[in-house]
Amino acid sequence: MLLYNTLTRKAELFEPLEKGKVKMYCCGPTVYNYAHIGNLRAFTFYDIALRTLKHKGYAVTFVMNITDVDDKTIRDSKNAGVSLKEHTEKYTNLFFEDIAKLNIIKADIVCKATEYIPEMVDLTKRLMTNEMAYKGADGSIYYKVSAFPEYGKLSHFDIKQLKVGASGRVNADDYTKEQASDFALWKAWDPNDGDVFWETELGKGRPGWHTECSAMAMKHLGETFDIHCGGIDLMFPHHENEIAQSEGVTGKKFVRYWLHNGHVVVDGVKMSKSLGNFYILNDLIQKGCKPEAIRYLFLSAHYREQINLTFKSLESAQQSVNRIFDFVRSLNEVKSELNNPDVEQIVVNATDAFELALDNDLNTPQALSALFELIKETNRLIAADDFGKENSKKVRMTIDKFDEVLGLLSYMEKPLPIPKEGIEKLIAERAAAKAVKDFAKGDAIRKQLKDKGIILEDAKEGTTWKIA
Repeated sequence: MLLYNTLTRKAELFEPLEKGKVKMYCCGPTVYNYAHIGNLRAFTFYDIALRTLKHKGYAVTFVMNITDVDDKTIRDSKNAGVSLKEHTEKYTNLFFEDIAKLNIIKADIVCKATEYIPEMVDLTKRLMTNEMAYKGADGSIYYKVSAFPEYGKLSHFDIKQLKVGASGRVNADDYTKEQASDFALWKAWDPNDGDVFWETELGKGRPGWHTECSAMAMKHLGETFDIHCGGIDLMFPHHENEIAQSEGVTGKKFVRYWLHNGHVVVDGVKMSKSLGNFYILNDLIQKGCKPEAIRYLFLSAHYREQINLTFKSLESAQQSVNRIFDFVRSLNEVKSELNNPDVEQIVVNATDAFELALDNDLNTPQALSALFELIKETNRLIAADDFGKENSKKVRMTIDKFDEVLGLLSYMEKPLPIPKEGIEKLIAERAAAKAVKDFAKGDAIRKQLKDKGIILEDAKEGTTWKIA
């Protein structure tokens, strides 16, 4: 399997440190507000990476952090008039509700920053011992960027072009390339922090944002681990700083493969509340978009590509999902005992194409193409009455294997809103009403089923139904 490593800017053969086992860390949410749709694209990418590794037979230890203390969480909890813990727990719970809706598998280990203060203090102390950190005039402790000559190797920034030294240090958690400089590992308390602080050997204060991930990742995965994922916006400064901190302490390579996903834009424009194109998951659901369509849209683009979210693209995604679901349901309706031997080769071809796509840097658009080629070839045989029940089982088993990665079928296999027999009884009553030209009753039955989430489709051969 080839993975594109941001560190080297090339696709590399994936070889974990320990055969058959993968240690993976992914940057989780800062729980000061709802996760927006761009954030959720990143978490869906993590999910695809995790599912693919498991599908390939690896035993994966997946760790993700929750940033529940930083500038934003303190600011917004104060504005809301509640404690930091109450504020962040609210948005942590909402985050997990969102990822459940998108069928994203929860990490094996979820680390809340506030529960790892001793590890962050220890990391900071070790950096001071190594003379890679110092106490500033404001009482905060800063990382000395000039002490790490490889600073910039992930983002490919030239350290000579960065502002360094105490005069250019950055106390804020967020900053831009132009502001890059010595950054805070431990932030001394100031009145704006209110009651958010810890009394430690470093003094009264709290950790800097960048310190959190290094401490938690190494706590659970060791000083060197296999994969670190995140959005491209985190590459600099956050991930660059993680490398500097971690390798500054251990002298060892921190992460072997860095994977970054692309942005989401809306109607070709960067999301902005002022433009009215800033969406959280529930905004889209309230506009009639289903979670499976959103998940499919994310799958339909390569993870490193920018996604342009439009309501037209979401409608198209829903149509593709419906096509998959309708096909899988049709497999259950196959009654013939005439099993075509060609199905074996069709399944092999589709499986080879699917696996090749995953091996090509998690290329989910190619993987979906393999799935739809399987659907097309199978439908060709079904239309020719050359497809039997054993064939159906083979194709369904293949699609189930594909879905270990795609994660779509669980949406289809929810319980029907009313029993199948009840649906078919109402369809029969509607047909009888139409036969005597009682169109009002026929329309009423159609509406009754639609209100329950069942769509009727009339054709010359008769009426069929599907879940909306």
